[in-house]
Amino acid sequence: MKTVLTIVFLFICVAICILVMCQESKDNGLGSLAGGSSAGDTYWSKNKGRSKEGRLILATTIGVALFLILALLISSKFLN
Repeated sequence: MKTVLTIVFLFICVAICILVMCQESKDNGLGSLAGGSSAGDTYWSKNKGRSKEGRLILATTIGVALFLILALLISSKFLN
């Protein structure tokens, strides 16, 4: 069982890496902390959840949650 979970864990690790690389970069960086301007009221920012970028963010969030759950399961003493 631990071997199967480890293989699934590795697939999730690769999937998370691919999902993160597919996302658009945020050009604001640390400039937004100092009050830099941002175009946050555009049509695309209001409908971000329905766009490709929104789906990538959702898939990344789900992948990270699965990653954390599997990491805890693999490291637990219940699966010896």
